[in-house]
Amino acid sequence: MSATAAATSQGPAKLQLLELLAAIGTAQWRDFATAAARHGLTSTQAKVLAQLEGPVPMRGLATLLACDASNVTGIVDRLEARELVRREPSPADRRVKHVVATDAGRETIRRVREEMQATHGALDALDQAESATLYALLERLRPTLEKDA
Repeated sequence: MSATAAATSQGPAKLQLLELLAAIGTAQWRDFATAAARHGLTSTQAKVLAQLEGPVPMRGLATLLACDASNVTGIVDRLEARELVRREPSPADRRVKHVVATDAGRETIRRVREEMQATHGALDALDQAESATLYALLERLRPTLEKDA
């Protein structure tokens, strides 16, 4: 019996699930980067915009991006030069700078997400019930995967 047949009769092994999640994540990231590039953004700049649902401290962005705080400064400088973000002092500690998306930044990341053609096409292959099931399953996984982020 092949590994695929075994996975079908007994359910997929964790390794198979991990490989599938990695493949989907890689394809989604590539699609995101391609859409971002059409707006003159690197994938990392677009990722910063995607994280800015509210004010985020510079150090918090470094943690989210898993990079050194000095790298975030350059990324934010370039986004700020394009008026996609602005820095604001923290109300609690004026030494801390928060990064906030501008209206132009929010619009840009909305368009990037909207233009992710490969990802949208893949999701269009699911019917409404399948989409709801996938959403529920991903929501169950999300807290565990994000707790150390």
